[in-house]
This record gives sequence, C-alpha cells and structure tokens, in this order.
Amino acid sequence: MNRQGPLDVTGQQPSNGDVLITRGSKVLRPKRLRSNLFQFREGSGADRCVLDCINALNNGADLLWIETEKPHVEQIASMMDRIREVIPNAKLVYNNSPSFNWTLNFRQQVFDAWEKEGKDISGFDRAKLMSEDYDDSDLAREADEKIRTFQRDAAKRAGIFHHLITLPTYHTAALSTDNLAKEYFGDQGCSATSPTFSARRSARASPESSTRTWQAPTWVTITRSISRAKRLSRPVAPTIP
Repeated sequence: MNRQGPLDVTGQQPSNGDVLITRGSKVLRPKRLRSNLFQFREGSGADRCVLDCINALNNGADLLWIETEKPHVEQIASMMDRIREVIPNAKLVYNNSPSFNWTLNFRQQVFDAWEKEGKDISGFDRAKLMSEDYDDSDLAREADEKIRTFQRDAAKRAGIFHHLITLPTYHTAALSTDNLAKEYFGDQGCSATSPTFSARRSARASPESSTRTWQAPTWVTITRSISRAKRLSRPVAPTIP
C-alpha cells in the first residue's frame, strides 16, 4: 500500500539512521520518495518556496531562482507578490524550460480562462487539447500568442528579472535528431535533409553549417591512413561527433 504521508511511530524504538519529526505529541517518520528525498506536506510547496526565498535574500542572495511545474504567469506572480511584501526589490531568475509542454499548458490556461469568463467551450475537449483538430482554432491562436509574449508578460506581472533556458541544445538536438532518423530511415531517405537542414543552411549562409569546409583536412588525413592500412578502394569519411 502506498502511504501518502508520514508514518506515526510514537512509542516505537527508533532505528539507527532514522529521520524523525515531531508534530504535537506525535513522533513521525517522513515519507521518502523514490529519489531518496523526503516528501513535504501536500499543498505546502508555495509556502516553503516563499520562506526559502525570503531567508535566502536576508542572508546574502542577490537573485532568486524559482522552478515551477508549468509556465503560468499568475502562479509565479502569486509567490513573488508575497516575497516582495517582505523584500520589495526582490529579483527573480526564471527557467523557460523546453521540458514544459508549452502548447498544451497554454491551451489549458486559455480553456480554463474562457470557462471562467463564461465563453462557449463546447467545441473543445480539455483532455484532448493537443489534437490537430484544434490547431486552427481561436483557442490555439490565443495560446500561441500568450507563449510568444510570455517573457514580457512574466517580467511585468511576476517581476522576472532574467529569463533563461536550461539545456536548450539538448532538447533541440534530441528533437531534430529524432525527426531526421524517422524520416531518413523511413520513406524520405536522403531527401529528409533537403527541406530542412539544406534550406536553412543556404538561407543563413552559416560557415559552421557547411561541415565540408572544416571537415575536409581531417577527412583527407583519415582517408589516406585507412587506405594505406587496409588498401581500401574508396575513401571513408570520418564520423563527426
């Protein structure tokens, strides 16, 4: 059975290494998560975040970094409002993480806002807002606009001083590699690179995108070495990491 909170061990002999807390007259063993971290009381996340931020600023911190489970301006602002009641000049750094499903999150936010305003949402299923059927809808367009203005809106309302993106190339490289592999080993073959990489390379005229420019000396050297050693009849291009 998966218990949801701390276990009451009042009156029991503690074991070596036990982590225990007291709550009133009770002695409790907090629940450990699979990550080996302890689970805090449900619903206390925002309170703990505000308290930690205030303590950090009172003890030498210059900026705050708050992570949230979704990109929601009002959620961030609700915590910053409380922090600024104590420290009016508090400045926040926020991670515009590619891990968020930005499209789904903002479609849900627009759906919820429309529902609260009494707008007609009968044509939408909240559980299926990622459906392509909604891509050309007013709801999707409003969500896309909110994504586009998120940095400006969050800076103005939530006091975000600096926006950043963690691991941007990790996410973009993973997505592009996955798409390329599916198309290259699928029906598209080598043409998988034509409408994407080749077109963008030509448009940007980026020297880094033309791998043959900087790859050539290595290619020639390795080719000659392999040819002498194995008497290959054709050159072999090296793999560029």
